[in-house]
Amino acid sequence: MAMPKFHTVAAFVVLAASAAWVLTGEFSSIGSATQHEAEQPAKVEATAAEPEKVLRTVAVMQPEFIQHNRIIRVSGVTAPDKKSTLATRSAGILGDLKIKKGDAVKAGDVVLVLDGAEKASLVETARALLDQRQKEAENVERLVKDGIVPTTQSDTARSALAAARSQLETAQADMDRLTVVAPFSGVIDQVMVEEGSWMPSGEPVAVLLQLDPVLALGEVSERDISQVSVGQKADVRLINGDIVSGTVRHISMQATAGTRTFPIEIAIPNPDNKVPAGMTAEIMVKSEAVTAVRLPRSVVTLDAAGNLGLRILEAGNIVGFVPIDLIDDSPEGLVLGGVPLDAKIIVAGQDLVSDGETVNAVPADGDLVARIGGKPAGSAQ
Repeated sequence: MAMPKFHTVAAFVVLAASAAWVLTGEFSSIGSATQHEAEQPAKVEATAAEPEKVLRTVAVMQPEFIQHNRIIRVSGVTAPDKKSTLATRSAGILGDLKIKKGDAVKAGDVVLVLDGAEKASLVETARALLDQRQKEAENVERLVKDGIVPTTQSDTARSALAAARSQLETAQADMDRLTVVAPFSGVIDQVMVEEGSWMPSGEPVAVLLQLDPVLALGEVSERDISQVSVGQKADVRLINGDIVSGTVRHISMQATAGTRTFPIEIAIPNPDNKVPAGMTAEIMVKSEAVTAVRLPRSVVTLDAAGNLGLRILEAGNIVGFVPIDLIDDSPEGLVLGGVPLDAKIIVAGQDLVSDGETVNAVPADGDLVARIGGKPAGSAQ
């Protein structure tokens, strides 16, 4: 019998060895083990490369609280307390002009006199007639008393006397109409006539102003009108920078239809007439004092909804936000209400952080605190 060939035997041996290896299952883990071993260094390298989160640094301080009067600011203009256009009460030629521009006059002072010789003669005639009727009435009364004349003549005499008195009063009134007098004390601001001119009745001749007190007129918004009351103190800054003081004299009970604002009047003592009428002014009405802080404008910021306020540091170094009430805008900074008494205000970096963010808080440096006014605050833990 022929022996099997060598290569046939070798093939059977290899086949048997392969089958035994498959049965062990080691072939399926070789690739996986190799891949796992390859991924491990990559993950370690990625973990090592990821940086730690860096917190933003902000400076905080605790403000000094003050008592400050709420200031309601209103644009306005100065005006005279009284203004009158003087006019003639009768027709005639201007014979005597007794005033000029800028003159100070008292109530009852004569401003001008029209020529009226004929009216003066009528007054004299009426006065003489009255004297005559007075004597006649007295004589008749004596005769009636003595029983010489009937009492009816006494009645006639008294009627004649009354008519003469009325005639004199009429003549005197016509005479008085030739004279124009000042109705109140003030300053002659304009003179529109010259001596010798013919004046018809009702012709304007001069403008009289009363400037003590001088008024500052403005209009307060419907939001602020509840903060204003008659008798309140107010400062008025004139266009030239001068500041004068007065009191609220009048508040209109009806708003202007177009603006929904309420007209107010500030009475300002002006004995020397230094404050003229018609000057641009800023009215600053002082209301009751409230607890507030004074901070620079740079500290104020906006939240996501656009509300004006301050960013503060809350527990755990978390950024918070508080809305503010603008009480006054002074050269030294904004005076703000609504700030919590224990607030730690972020005064540097507040525009770089957002509400709810955790930050690294440090006390504001001494120069910044000195400029703002307050005291340093440590970071919250």
